[in-house]
Amino acid sequence: MKRPWSNLLVIALLVISLSCAEKNNQKDIPVRPNIVFILADDLGYMDIGSYAEQMTKVKPQSQFYETPNLNKLIHDGVSFSQAYAAPLCSPTRSSILTGIYASKWGFSTATPGGARSFYTKGELPPEGFHEQDVMHGDDFKLEKALTNGYTRIALPSGQPQDYGEDAITIAESLEDYTSAFIGKWHLGGHGSEGYQPHDQGFEELSYFDAGGSVYYDWKETWERTSKIFPKMRQKELVRGKVNGVVHEGEYLTDNLTQEAINYIDSYGKGAKEKPFLLYFNEFAVHSPLQAPDEDIDYFKTKKTKGWNGHHNSTYAAMVRHLDQSVGRIVEKLRSADLLDNTLIVFMSDNGGVSWDAGKNKVATTSNSPLKGGKAMVYEGGIRVPLTFYWKDKIQGGKWIDRPVDCVDLYPTLLHIAGYTPDHPIDGQSISSLLSDDFSGEYTRDTYYWHYPLNVGVLSPIDSLQLTPHSAIRKGDFKLIFDWYGRLSLYNIKEDIEENNNLYDAMPDKTEELFKALITYLEDHVDKRYWPTLNADYNPEEEKRNTKYIDLYAKYKAEGYVTK
Repeated sequence: MKRPWSNLLVIALLVISLSCAEKNNQKDIPVRPNIVFILADDLGYMDIGSYAEQMTKVKPQSQFYETPNLNKLIHDGVSFSQAYAAPLCSPTRSSILTGIYASKWGFSTATPGGARSFYTKGELPPEGFHEQDVMHGDDFKLEKALTNGYTRIALPSGQPQDYGEDAITIAESLEDYTSAFIGKWHLGGHGSEGYQPHDQGFEELSYFDAGGSVYYDWKETWERTSKIFPKMRQKELVRGKVNGVVHEGEYLTDNLTQEAINYIDSYGKGAKEKPFLLYFNEFAVHSPLQAPDEDIDYFKTKKTKGWNGHHNSTYAAMVRHLDQSVGRIVEKLRSADLLDNTLIVFMSDNGGVSWDAGKNKVATTSNSPLKGGKAMVYEGGIRVPLTFYWKDKIQGGKWIDRPVDCVDLYPTLLHIAGYTPDHPIDGQSISSLLSDDFSGEYTRDTYYWHYPLNVGVLSPIDSLQLTPHSAIRKGDFKLIFDWYGRLSLYNIKEDIEENNNLYDAMPDKTEELFKALITYLEDHVDKRYWPTLNADYNPEEEKRNTKYIDLYAKYKAEGYVTK
């Protein structure tokens, strides 16, 4: 069987991955800090008071959600107004851990537990595919001009079945750090052996390899060892772990926060000598929407309910507990005398869920004035909060108004810790934007997104279900390629709401960005992760008011798309 990959990047990684990072010994590193990276799940750009204020000038006390601890972290730290992630969680998590675009690994979406890879079905993959590839289907009810691309569901870790692929993670690169993982993994093939946090350099505390978790009585599900798919080629399921601090009746967000506090406390008492990386992947505020009754009741009667389209009291309560989690961690670092030498990073993995949630049909949140939300390549789906705090080491209260991307986190953390990646990555350190004390210059101006799936979420353009999308931003301009045959060009600096499509007015810019996007996809994304023509498509059943056009074929045949 031939190796199921063709990307030359993988060959380079294989050749030079014996040691991912070498000590840089830069003079601009005052001390090597501990790192606490808190990654929220599905938290929207407008869900944090300070971010909403930055956008609308409305003070947090006049908003519906309450995030005083995050507001303080932002006030005392450096925040980015144009930080980008992937439109769904697993691709973002892959990018953060490796500094490489998730689409190069084949991560294009986040799959539910029922997604059937070749591995879970007990099948050998066809030539050119990986065991952890999945043909993922969503609740898509319309006629489909395109068939979904495949997506991968496990980050390669150098297993024999990876055929030379090995994702070198931040935990493996910080080779003399102690790295711990808490919370949501969702990069391990839904409990596949060889792809869990400990296979990627982390000490596992409490974690779960799934897209979401219930917030009460989760222990049995996390620790399940009986296989969900009997033909899965392993003796038992390995998708989670629960440490002894778990209390069955306690709210998940609060419980995992206590896990983080206990870990930090062990360092404060001198239990370890190495600096540490604590990667805390919160499940909050991902569905199911669950929170303590007293918090829900509080928001039900709050006078500012409805501000900016924020109506959901349960979601507001979940945001509150997430914010309290951040506050408790900062306070523990302070009381353990570790705050002075700990870099805190806070980020969300994608935009907020902007559609109806649950039986009550109350929208989860609103990202307005950003268009769309999770699962979309509009700003509401990919623009996320990102804040860095390091007491007395980086200037507080600073906003950076230039684009950066989740792939930039990997080289940034390495640089601050005194390391330099020695294999090809897509990201570039943004540490020089944080403080003049850090050397280097951030020069990236082009960013890519790829979501090759039909999805049940409704488009903000025509209120019909979304078709596959890819996108590129270069400078101020962003081009969205709807594979159904539509192009949208926006000047994000002037049109943050993405209301003014410049496709007709700027055909040359459209051609430039479309060519750059296609070149990226052709050079770096295997064709199995592209959407393909649906041979059974019946255009007579099409509900859209425009005909399907194969713009990729048109471009390959004619060299242009706007004429």
